[in-house]
Amino acid sequence: MDLNAPHTMGTTIIGVTYNGGVVLGADSRTSTGMYVANRASDKITQLTDNVYICRSGSAADSQIVSDYVRYFLHQHTIQLGQPATVKVAANLVRLVSYNNKNMLETGLIVGGWDKYEGGKIYAIPLGGTIIEQPFAIGGSGSTYLYGFFDQAWKEGMTKDEAEQLVVKAVSLAIARDGASGGVIRTVIINSEGVTRNFYPGDSLPLWHEELPPQNSLLELLHSSSPEPMNV
Repeated sequence: MDLNAPHTMGTTIIGVTYNGGVVLGADSRTSTGMYVANRASDKITQLTDNVYICRSGSAADSQIVSDYVRYFLHQHTIQLGQPATVKVAANLVRLVSYNNKNMLETGLIVGGWDKYEGGKIYAIPLGGTIIEQPFAIGGSGSTYLYGFFDQAWKEGMTKDEAEQLVVKAVSLAIARDGASGGVIRTVIINSEGVTRNFYPGDSLPLWHEELPPQNSLLELLHSSSPEPMNV
């Protein structure tokens, strides 16, 4: 085993706009190659009262970018005497990511609500590009979701429809992507404030040939339904 070899990392992060705000969602698995370093991590980080960021890629890189941007936004709010807009927060993330693109390995999604433009989603992938989109997906699990979002996303969704779409999408990615897993966390941001929701892994829908969660292998052997997959 080569300890100096690069580690593969994976996650699933999503940001969706709806009629009145945004919904951010993510799984909770932090992996280091084949090893799950943390099965219940929180990948949706607060930047300001009205702006949050979804983190993917290197956990260390995404955390330090978030910490720097949070500090800059705090200074910005003090100087202007009012909260920073989502666009300002996203452009600060873009600036830090682009200026350090040779050293960073992280893809980010910034989402939030402000009184000027309402709910906004910005994707900042590797390299520091910034793209405003009605929805954004990132991480290793996103490769399984592009076609699903092309079919399922629609303009003018309600808050509940948007959150259900995010939870369904993350659970689909968890079913297909070995680097995504654990629980699902969502953050809803609108004019009324911020709402955080938590969906345990055993409450998520099962897809395709997924087996239901078991406390032990003995339960799996003694359960009559469903049948284990044939290899």
